[in-house]
Amino acid sequence: MGRMEPVEITEDGLLLRPWRADDADAVHRACQDQDIQRWTTVPRPYLPEHAHGFVTDLSGRAWAEGTGAPFAVCDAATGELLASCGLVSIDRSLDSGELGYWTAPWARGRAVAVRASRAVARWSFDTLKLRRLVWQAEVGNHFSRLVALRAGFRVSGELRLAHPAEGGRTDGWVGSLLPGEVPAPGEPGPAGPDTLDARRAAVFGRPQPVLFATAGDTELRLRPREERDLDAIVATCRDADTIRWTTVPHPYHRKDAESFVRDIADLAWARGTGAYYTIADADDRYVGSVDLRVGPDPLLGHVGFMTAPHARGRGYMPAAVGALTAWGFTTLGLARIEWLALVGNTASRRVAEKAGFTVEGTARGRLPTRDGGRGDAWVAALLAEDLT
Repeated sequence: MGRMEPVEITEDGLLLRPWRADDADAVHRACQDQDIQRWTTVPRPYLPEHAHGFVTDLSGRAWAEGTGAPFAVCDAATGELLASCGLVSIDRSLDSGELGYWTAPWARGRAVAVRASRAVARWSFDTLKLRRLVWQAEVGNHFSRLVALRAGFRVSGELRLAHPAEGGRTDGWVGSLLPGEVPAPGEPGPAGPDTLDARRAAVFGRPQPVLFATAGDTELRLRPREERDLDAIVATCRDADTIRWTTVPHPYHRKDAESFVRDIADLAWARGTGAYYTIADADDRYVGSVDLRVGPDPLLGHVGFMTAPHARGRGYMPAAVGALTAWGFTTLGLARIEWLALVGNTASRRVAEKAGFTVEGTARGRLPTRDGGRGDAWVAALLAEDLT
């Protein structure tokens, strides 16, 4: 790597400059923020000596060795430090760099990271003559993903992170940006405030909400699964009807329930591809499960559910499905939600119809069966306009 001389960039109301020793206090203050500590690899706890070492040693060494281009992002008019943005690595064998950023908590909501990322990207292509920029973030960091999209990155998949945050997931999103794809200063660009990407980031970037439903005189809560639900989930998945009509593992063990929560339910919320809920009665006891999955069509959802044997016939599931589908339409902006079940599963069909679904027909060989084959499925759907 060859030495690079630090530069300043002024664009779209921002001044991007090399880090200075007198930035240490502001960096230390910013990195006390729980989101920066949660989603980045800054040391924890973040001490004054960490900030001082970054601004006086690490950042300058990256420029000197040509391995990175870290910028302090400041307000061009006042000089106030707003963010960190730059190339966290440069690979000259590929002419590729990786973009990284964080925004100080006092500067959020002003598109600072978007403006800074576009400026760094433009400089990287025009001055450094890089041929590609890469962005990576832990799956679940929806606000970083939204910044990348607005900077022009194409987020195209996942890969396991080489340096995950302490206590974080190893699953990461990856995106890439090529010359000519950076939106001009002031342009709205992709994933603007009124887009589905922005809407979903605002939902899935926060903890999974609790929903409420009423079945007769019983108030139900739809909440994320908890460890205390696992024994009841195991019992439900060992029930003869559950075994008959689904493909849950058989025999079903507690480790299967733990794996499902960790690797499917929790990860679906992090990815923004689904919401898996425990249905709890007035005493907060497990009475069933219901889920809403999204994609690959972003306006199409799929609902699934199972009821604990002791809670069947009480109207709990139609009420829970109604609450979850209403949330899918009003909060996620879905246009259609589908229900599918193997032909003959009349109990599941009754739930769907009571929740307002219209049975549209039979799809041949639509669902997998327990014996490894394919079975015909009833198909029903609920549209957003059906709720009006």
